[in-house]
Amino acid sequence: MAQKKGILDFQKMKKEGEKVTWLTAYDYPTAQFEEWGGIDMILVGDSMGMCVYGYSAGTMPVTMDQCIVHTEAVRRGAPNTYVMGDMPFLSYQTTPDEAVRNAGRFYKEAGVDAVKLEGGRRIVKMIKAIADAGMVVCGHIGLTPQSTGQFGGYKAQGRTAESACELIKDARAVQEAGAPLLLLEAVPPEVGRLITEELTIPVYGIGAGPYVDGQLLIVSDMLGLFQAFTPRFVKKYANLAEQTIKAMKDYVDEVKQAKFPEEKHYYKMIKGEFEKLMELLADSPS
Repeated sequence: MAQKKGILDFQKMKKEGEKVTWLTAYDYPTAQFEEWGGIDMILVGDSMGMCVYGYSAGTMPVTMDQCIVHTEAVRRGAPNTYVMGDMPFLSYQTTPDEAVRNAGRFYKEAGVDAVKLEGGRRIVKMIKAIADAGMVVCGHIGLTPQSTGQFGGYKAQGRTAESACELIKDARAVQEAGAPLLLLEAVPPEVGRLITEELTIPVYGIGAGPYVDGQLLIVSDMLGLFQAFTPRFVKKYANLAEQTIKAMKDYVDEVKQAKFPEEKHYYKMIKGEFEKLMELLADSPS
């Protein structure tokens, strides 16, 4: 089993040009598979709102209690992998004190190695407060799903010179506030490269091009499980939805046609015990 990586390892990987692999997970078995597969880092994302709960409002309804429960399961499944908790909507935007309290819950109740917050300059007080409390914070800028109402939907960010400049300012502010990691979502590769080269902290991307220090994907997307939509930046490494549906249909057919279960699926009584059972039943009063 590979040794669990930490912040110093991620900083070293940035300096040496080694890419970090990052996936989401929401449950114990998936976390196990990711650890066995050699994933460097796991995010228990508030994307569970779509991928697990099927909320039409996306990530917005996800609660701290839901995040804690799923993160606990992931931690048990991947004890030797860096696990990050995703702070849900309104768990940190109100006050720095509330942000510290909820970040602390991830550490105390779920044993995370870091927490992630969405936003740049507007949440630097929260980032600084959590970092000052001794916890590791990952910033998240670009397309931030908790703010899609302000963006007019799930749209790429930083596509104009002006908006790209604002993102670079956000990235600088996140680093200066004390976050040792940054996630960029849905930005052009040129912007990803500029931010990655300027910042001294590791910069990872989900739909941010090839020049960042590592890549994140939603596990349900890359396995072909989530069928509602597929973002442009997703590569499906499997189509488990198709295989799962076929397995369900095969099961239905075999049960309907009495092809399952077969004798090899039966439990057998100990030799002679069935005869004894029949004698007992014959002697027992009706």
